[in-house]
Amino acid sequence: MKKPTVEAAVRPRAELKRDLGPWAAASIVVGTVIGSGIFLVPATMIQRVGSVRMVFLVWIVGGLLSLAGALSYAELSAALPEAGGEYVYLREAYGPVWGFLYSWTQMWVAKSGSIAALATGFFLYLADFFRQLDTVFYTLPLPWGPRGGPLEIRYGQIGAILLILGLAWLNYSGVKFGGGVQIAVTAIKVALIAAIIVVGLAFGHAEASRETATSVNLAGFIAALVAALWAYDGWNNASMVGSEVRDPQRNLPRALIGGTVTVIVIYLFANAAYFYVLSPAHVAGSPRVAAEMVSRIVGPNGGHAVSIAAMISIFAALNGSILSGARVPFAAARDGYFFSSLGRVHTQRHTPAAAIVGLGLWSCLLVLSGKYDDLFNLVIFASWILYAMTAAAVIVLRRKRPDMLRPYRTLGYPAVPILFVAGAAILLASTLLDRRRESLMGIGIMAAGLPFYFYWKRARK
Repeated sequence: MKKPTVEAAVRPRAELKRDLGPWAAASIVVGTVIGSGIFLVPATMIQRVGSVRMVFLVWIVGGLLSLAGALSYAELSAALPEAGGEYVYLREAYGPVWGFLYSWTQMWVAKSGSIAALATGFFLYLADFFRQLDTVFYTLPLPWGPRGGPLEIRYGQIGAILLILGLAWLNYSGVKFGGGVQIAVTAIKVALIAAIIVVGLAFGHAEASRETATSVNLAGFIAALVAALWAYDGWNNASMVGSEVRDPQRNLPRALIGGTVTVIVIYLFANAAYFYVLSPAHVAGSPRVAAEMVSRIVGPNGGHAVSIAAMISIFAALNGSILSGARVPFAAARDGYFFSSLGRVHTQRHTPAAAIVGLGLWSCLLVLSGKYDDLFNLVIFASWILYAMTAAAVIVLRRKRPDMLRPYRTLGYPAVPILFVAGAAILLASTLLDRRRESLMGIGIMAAGLPFYFYWKRARK
């Protein structure tokens, strides 16, 4: 009897499927970027710069920096349409250790912390309708609460955990299904925000109290710019699902660039509506500027309508974060630089099932701990170092691999990648001066992954 060959005995491993079309890719960008920031950030920005004109200048500068990043990433995503986004680009440009550090930071802090914050924010808005969500469900006698006190678990946290698990299951079921949900909720979100803008500009009355001339220092401008870039954060997420986008050479650049431009336009019109109806002083003192604007025009129920719009906005951002974020540890695991189980693809559903489950469960633990904001703030500095390195990878790979097929080439090269890197450098310098301790701790969190990297590197051999 003839023995089976080695090739016949080895079963080919399951792979991801290209089930995401251009609308799904674009909705990941728009849906993930527009979360709660547009409802909260204008107050912080006017406090920092004190001038409506300067607020708009900050939004424009932040938008142009984000667009410069999107244009740079567009070339990389078209040339390297693989799962993991920045993980792949950093690996190809600088070596596997940099890709690993990105995946390590995303899995344990950056993406998981963002997911935890979004899910918690969803239930903070829902508490406007159900006050009991903010009551304590159970108290654990552990010194993990505020100021070392006992850990209090609220009903809203339980709801946030259930929401994360539900969306993890949805994306576990299939990327086509998850992408379809992303298109639907992003369309609803954009329609609701457009309605808020129309209400403000068409039916609002201009606030009688206008701003007076104020001086703006560089520190205030940079602080406002940091807030704006936080609101723009997420434009890079479509690149993480590069191996699941149909015709990625065309659709990924279109999604990254078109999605970022769409967000810039929405943000500028939303702020135009806010500052048309409300004075700068009112915006500065309002934690929920959109709700106050609509309430002033249509009455108290307007605030509830904005809360619903905010929840749908956060829901879309949360789904997009889980859909895209799981692909980063998955890609590292496939290369042998993360837990091997996270590199498995479901044989029937063709999704990175284990990575989705792992990211979802860890995000749930961060929700329970209540420490996601602290952790997320710690890695902002380290994350922006990697963002800048990724944009610079366009230049590095042009020299390192000149023969690489590049279906899309960055518009305005090399000025555009350099512009993004310069903007990131200013942001990093300001953050380091303003929050030296947190920045260094963030570097420490990233560096903590190095022993694991060298362990997995030896294991690969």
